[in-house]
Amino acid sequence: MTPDSPVPEPPNKPPAPDPDVLLEFMFRLGKAYLACGEQTAKVELLLRRTASAYGMRKSRVVAFPTAVFIALHDGTGERVTLTESEPQTMRLDQMADIYALGEAARTGTVELAEGLQRLTAILRQEARFGLAGVVLGHTILAVGVAMVLMPTLSNVAAAAALGLIVGLVKLLNRGRATQAVPMPVAAAALVSSLVFLAVRNGLPVDPLHALIPPLVTFLPGGMLTLGMVELAYGDMVSGASRLIAGFVQLVLMAFGLAAGAMLVGYSSGDLVSSAAQYVKIAWAPWGGVLVFSLGAYLHFSAPRNSLQWITFVVLLAVAAQRVAAEVFGSEISGFFGTLVATPLGYLIQLRFRGPPAIVTFLPSFWLMVPGALGLHSVTHLLSDRTAGVEGLVTVVFVITSVALGTLIGASVYKWATETFGWWQLQIGRVGRYFQGEKKK
Repeated sequence: MTPDSPVPEPPNKPPAPDPDVLLEFMFRLGKAYLACGEQTAKVELLLRRTASAYGMRKSRVVAFPTAVFIALHDGTGERVTLTESEPQTMRLDQMADIYALGEAARTGTVELAEGLQRLTAILRQEARFGLAGVVLGHTILAVGVAMVLMPTLSNVAAAAALGLIVGLVKLLNRGRATQAVPMPVAAAALVSSLVFLAVRNGLPVDPLHALIPPLVTFLPGGMLTLGMVELAYGDMVSGASRLIAGFVQLVLMAFGLAAGAMLVGYSSGDLVSSAAQYVKIAWAPWGGVLVFSLGAYLHFSAPRNSLQWITFVVLLAVAAQRVAAEVFGSEISGFFGTLVATPLGYLIQLRFRGPPAIVTFLPSFWLMVPGALGLHSVTHLLSDRTAGVEGLVTVVFVITSVALGTLIGASVYKWATETFGWWQLQIGRVGRYFQGEKKK
């Protein structure tokens, strides 16, 4: 071999990926992450690591809640794409599969063509328990929330009936993205009409607590809290847009509740009632946690072997929240709930080979229902402006405390893993983007 001869490639070196195929895989994976509700800064980090795993060290990614901008440089030129992310809701089993595929992509162990096929299959896969499981799960979920919020026999029965109705309505709207915005309003109006018809006919149903359980899956508590988290990380555009979108959704749902009440002859002021005169079931809140976990497992089609982990995280999060409510007050109790749930979800995923943290964290987050308090306050605003403004101030405080608990909980877990040599955790823009690559 002469000095001027080209150096042959090592026989075991994988061929360089097609930049166009890699670009398509990255933006489709990014859209899937956003549909899972992932933080935009985390999406940027994951996609950069994916590009690095396939040999594209020079990559730029900018993610927003509804769009992804990606630029790749393969040494000869730059390829750029900007794609919108359509409104889409992922089930828990789809989230688990997407995160598993993303983990494989960050190590470069999946062929890009195979990855694209898997993404398509994940988005098209049917619910694990079928349509009946979706509706039944929503009914059980609503009953569990009612048992936690106001455990009276009448409210539990109302939650079962209304949860079944709303589950059927969600089923009819399945796969219709254009109706994603009006559906919560229509569902709120329907639930409100039925609740106040029941009250008019003398049934012992507390309107305020009967309205929340069947509508809990529409409440944007997660969106509001994630917006606060992103603002804390400096993502002003993403954080502000999520906060505005969540608040608008609350206002629209409150409008639906008021409209449903007026249709049967009630004013919006009648949305607030009292259930103090009804007999409560002492053990029901803790039983409600178990019922809710089962309902979330069925309705959101959680992956296999995740029910025990979901129930465990929900139980500990609710226990921490209730203890904190007794000591510090209900407004700050969400901080302690998420402070427990966040690191616990990562611990189960990374140390016990459980489902992805988002699968075990989201159900506990829904049950703490930070958006429920916001719905109460916006409803008050429609009938009593002074009480409504005070309530909205409380909402901001509650959402901030929940977001702070999420931040500190993840940071505590990251510190513990790095200090004691456990599995590493990167969140948001904390740490260096390519810390993992530099250690190799």
